[in-house]
Amino acid sequence: MTWLEPYSDVLLDHVTDLAPGPDERHEARETVELAFIESLQHLPPRQTAALVLREVLGFSAAEVAAMLDASEIAIKGLLRRARATLDARRSPQQLAPPPDSNQERELARRFADAFTAGDIDGIIALLTDDAWLSMPPAPHQYCGPDAIAAFLHVSLAWSAGRLSLRPMRANTQPAFGCYLVDSEGMAESAGLIVLTLAGDRISRITRFLDPGRTPALPDYAAAGASAAFS
Repeated sequence: MTWLEPYSDVLLDHVTDLAPGPDERHEARETVELAFIESLQHLPPRQTAALVLREVLGFSAAEVAAMLDASEIAIKGLLRRARATLDARRSPQQLAPPPDSNQERELARRFADAFTAGDIDGIIALLTDDAWLSMPPAPHQYCGPDAIAAFLHVSLAWSAGRLSLRPMRANTQPAFGCYLVDSEGMAESAGLIVLTLAGDRISRITRFLDPGRTPALPDYAAAGASAAFS
């Protein structure tokens, strides 16, 4: 795949059963995380197919077996190996804080404050040592604090003080609608930012550049990002 589209958390209400239990709700959210979807690219094709059909799309083991021309026992084996591979790629330090937790909100708030102020040192202080910044559909990617800082020095030089972020959620992760606000208070859509968290740091900043997908900016957000976290 070339890049991953953002998926609003609001749409997750339609992914699972009408009355799912806590385990099902957690699994539905986990399976649309950017980190989970990207990890699929490291699995063999049949493991990927079995995992997506069974645990993301919700087909039964029998249905998946029929689609892949395999036995149910073979499908269970594919799922077991796929899950083991994904689990091995995620250490405890890489686990994100719980959704809507104080830790998640505080980390998102600190990022928003630094980003809208053009405080590059403040942004870099929040990143893991192996953090990535990408901007789909543009092919450019930046790995590590130094490369990300060099890029931000250029990209934020002309927009600092004009940026506003509207907090939201996408791919079960903290996200922001990004806007440029002119001297008259008029806001222009500037894409969507999704944060991937790892412990108490940010491991990935994904800025989707298609402004047509960014929701309209409400009046309160034009005043800045910090007010939305108070």
